Amino acid sequence: MTTHPIQYQVPWFQALASHDELSVRVYYSMLPDQQQQGIGFGVSFTWDIPMFEGYQWLALTNVSRKPGLGRFFGTNTPGIHAVLAADRPDAMIIMGWQSLSLLQGLWACLRLGIPILIRGDSNALRKRSWRARILHRALLSRVDAVLAVGRANRDFYLNNGVSPSAIFSAPHFVDNARILSRHALLEDSCAQLRQAWGIPHDATCFLFAGKLQEKKRIMDLLVAIGLARTSGVNLHLLVVGAGEQMDAARHKTEAERLPVSFSGFLNQTEMAKAYAVSDCLVLPSDFGETWGLVVNEAMVCGLPAIVSDRVGCGPDLVSEGVSGMVFPFGDTKALAACLMRMAADPARRKSMGMHARERVARYSLEHAVAGTVEALDATLSAPGRATPLAA
Repeated sequence: MTTHPIQYQVPWFQALASHDELSVRVYYSMLPDQQQQGIGFGVSFTWDIPMFEGYQWLALTNVSRKPGLGRFFGTNTPGIHAVLAADRPDAMIIMGWQSLSLLQGLWACLRLGIPILIRGDSNALRKRSWRARILHRALLSRVDAVLAVGRANRDFYLNNGVSPSAIFSAPHFVDNARILSRHALLEDSCAQLRQAWGIPHDATCFLFAGKLQEKKRIMDLLVAIGLARTSGVNLHLLVVGAGEQMDAARHKTEAERLPVSFSGFLNQTEMAKAYAVSDCLVLPSDFGETWGLVVNEAMVCGLPAIVSDRVGCGPDLVSEGVSGMVFPFGDTKALAACLMRMAADPARRKSMGMHARERVARYSLEHAVAGTVEALDATLSAPGRATPLAA
């Protein structure tokens, strides 16, 4: 069960559905329209990749008075109990607890005796209040297993009383094969793409890709670009995305004549163009960036990454000086220093990109499926449970 169709989750659903030992149905709390899908992106859109093919799915009835994404009460699906009572699945994977509908699904499973697996994004990088810790421990004590997306996520579960034997690795991933194939097609088009976006052919191009909202800290990056430029290094920033801070970002760029281009929102099949023209990804986000799958995408394309020490994927994907660089959150001078070091040494940057591609290969669809099947098998073979999948 998940809140809505998410481009990063669908390949996992499809792969699980094609597994010989599994029969899969996905329950969606809502199917957003173009406007609802675009909240936070700054533009209405639908994903340009197949989102409903290759697996069974059901859209639940959302009775929220104000349906929407990103709000706890934006999805309210009390009918999930009746649906599960009729379907009687052997197990239920619930994609976190950030909405009322997901907690309704968890409660329905508890009442019906359906084993529960959780796959959420919360990590141990951020300290919580004692009230939050109590609530997390209470919730996680009721689940049978958790699927850890990375190191900091695993630490979060351990810190909240989950037994190590109940934690299974199902790492965060992107569709590596699709991204690589799109990227390969653009190898001979980089010069034209750079020209179209106003990126000098000889500049080190840094990429920011994401919603232009407070947690992503685009303004920090623009400050750092201005500081790095004064050192004389030849650099440029490509900003991909739109959002609430777009006007402020454009105004600062124009007022200070920063070497920055704005592409606007790019859909999934278009993102390969941004990776093709870029030399390094930058993600300066705060704790709200519980992972940062754009880092996976960039690394698949052979780009190193510069991330703040609050980005959730950092402990997994970004090794200092090996696959990228890590700077203290909010420290624009430190970020500028990272930009300058990356721009000043093309050979080292290329080496880091190669290591980044090797590192992210471990965070794959295949590994996520294998960990999920292992968790299901262990859960269903526990005393008092149904026959395990492997039987």
